[in-house]
Formats: sequence, structure tokens, C-alpha cells
Amino acid sequence: MHLQSATWTDADAVETDLALLPVGSTEQHGPHAPLGTDVLTAEAVAAAGADACDSEVVVAPAIPVGVAEEHRHFAGTLWVGEDTFRDYVRETVASLAHHGWDHVVVVNGHGGNVDALREVCARISRHDDAYAVAFTWFDAVDAPEMGHGGPVETSLLQATHGDLVREERLDDAAAGGADGWGEWVSGVNLTYDTAEFSENGTVGDPREGSRERGEQLLDEASDALTTLLDRVAER
Repeated sequence: MHLQSATWTDADAVETDLALLPVGSTEQHGPHAPLGTDVLTAEAVAAAGADACDSEVVVAPAIPVGVAEEHRHFAGTLWVGEDTFRDYVRETVASLAHHGWDHVVVVNGHGGNVDALREVCARISRHDDAYAVAFTWFDAVDAPEMGHGGPVETSLLQATHGDLVREERLDDAAAGGADGWGEWVSGVNLTYDTAEFSENGTVGDPREGSRERGEQLLDEASDALTTLLDRVAER
């Protein structure tokens, strides 16, 4: 059940303690992919996982702004600090737990959120009346070529929100992008902002993506999420 489209009486009738909380970011993803890429992909994976799960699952509205200051040079990017982000996630999980949905999987679509989510989910589980874990969908699939606005994210968008991918800009995205994330010396990334190493914000070649690859990624992510939900339900 998706809370955003349910009534309170629908929500009251749900008999489950499982909930999904999608989180993402509003940030640049090159000239070809929308600013909402990380939210859209997190929502798509959460919806697919909920549909595939044997147990009933409540899906909360997505948190659309995350820890993304590294993309600040590109217009439209929004960000909050880690403390603000953690507080928002923690209080949202507390709201879910208040209604009895106290086993929560946070479905994440943005790499910049990972550290903050690990910390806040531990804090929730240790000190609050809930159990929470963070699931980052691209870490749960076979995607060594992840990049940023690269073939992995572009493929999932092509499968789920194909109308939002600017196919005519894929060549420009590849030409102005970077091959890898940052500038590494002795195991240290010398860069803090994306603009330091990518002209247009893209990392990886989005032309290598496809709708078929996106459908495969969605299936892999959904399978991994349902496996996780089964284990979380047992906690």
C-alpha cells in the first residue's frame, strides 16, 4: 500500500509492521537525465519490491532532497546537511513506527546518502521504537559500471521513465563526461566536487545503457529487496 494514494482508513486497515521509505536526491545527472533521477529510481525499486513481496508492505512517500553538495555547481541541484537529512529520516521512521510499521527498509538511490543512512539507521535501531536498515539499490545489483548518470542509472530510467531521458543528448553527455569518479592518488580522492573532474556532471557512458538492461536491473534490485524484507520481517 502506497501512503501517498491511500486514505487514512485504508492505512488503518493494513495489518503489517513492514514499511519502505524511498530516499534519493534532487541533483544533476548530466544533460540527458532528470534532476530527480535518484528519487525516481528509488521509488521504482521500492514499488517493485513491495509488489513482489509475499507480505503486505507500506510504501511511504519519498524523501526527495539528500546529501548532495558535491553537485552544487550544476543548476537545479538541491542539498541539505547530513544532520538535517538524518533528523528527517529518523523522524519519518518514528512516524511510521507510531502507526505500527516499525520494521523499516530505507530504499536509497543516491550514493551521497549512504554514510548518513548507515549511521541514522543504527541510531534508530539502538535507541528508538523501530528497527531500520538502509538498502542502496545499485549496491545490490551487478553494476560495476555504475558511474553517475552513466549506463546503469540511464538504463533503469529508460525502463521506468523513458520519456524523461533526453536520448538526443546522449552523445553530448558522453563527450563531456568523465571516465571515473574523482582524482585518486595513494588511495585518496583529491576532489570534493563533481565539477572538478566532469565537465557536464556525467560519469560513464550512458550510450551503453538500454531499456532491456534497465528491466534486468529492476528485477535484480527487486529480488534483492524482497529477500531483505523477508529477513527484516523476522527481526
